[in-house]
Amino acid sequence: MRNTSLILNLVLAVAVAVIYVLHFSGKSSNKSVGGNSSVATSNSDLKIAYVKVDSLILNYDLAEELHDSFTKNQEAYTKEYTEKRSSFEKRAAAFQEKVQRGGFLTQDRAVQERDRLVSEEQEILSLDQELSMKLSEMQSANNKQLIDSLMNYLKEYNVNKKYSYIFNAGDILIGDEPHNITKEVLDAMNARYNEKK
Repeated sequence: MRNTSLILNLVLAVAVAVIYVLHFSGKSSNKSVGGNSSVATSNSDLKIAYVKVDSLILNYDLAEELHDSFTKNQEAYTKEYTEKRSSFEKRAAAFQEKVQRGGFLTQDRAVQERDRLVSEEQEILSLDQELSMKLSEMQSANNKQLIDSLMNYLKEYNVNKKYSYIFNAGDILIGDEPHNITKEVLDAMNARYNEKK
């Protein structure tokens, strides 16, 4: 483990040294040998923009609709599970009370009732897992639909704008506001979505 750490540190040190050399040797190569020549500059056609995806998702009409649908399903699933669980707990408490007061005629009848309750509890646990899985799948499908919608729009949008890169602002620490196209993209996506309704 210690050798791996030492090797990793050496590799990182060499990488930093290489970057340092490349950075400073790159600057000196732009300067000409003769004193009278001007510094060569390159005008790049690099165009960069960024979108605040979290802000976009919060204000995108499709996202709101998907969230509302998800919330309704979540509430329905929670209600279904809670009702079944509550009903089971009442029957289990009644069974426990009946056992304590000797309400069963035979031991076999008590065992049958206990086994039935254990089976019912397993069904409720399975229902909980099934409903949780359905919600997870629904959330995943919603996220995919939102990302697909954004990516499809950005591809159309970029046909005319010709950006070299469009970043997610979640990964950008500092960015010039003129490069922030979030509002423009959000307005256009909401307009496009509302036309399709």
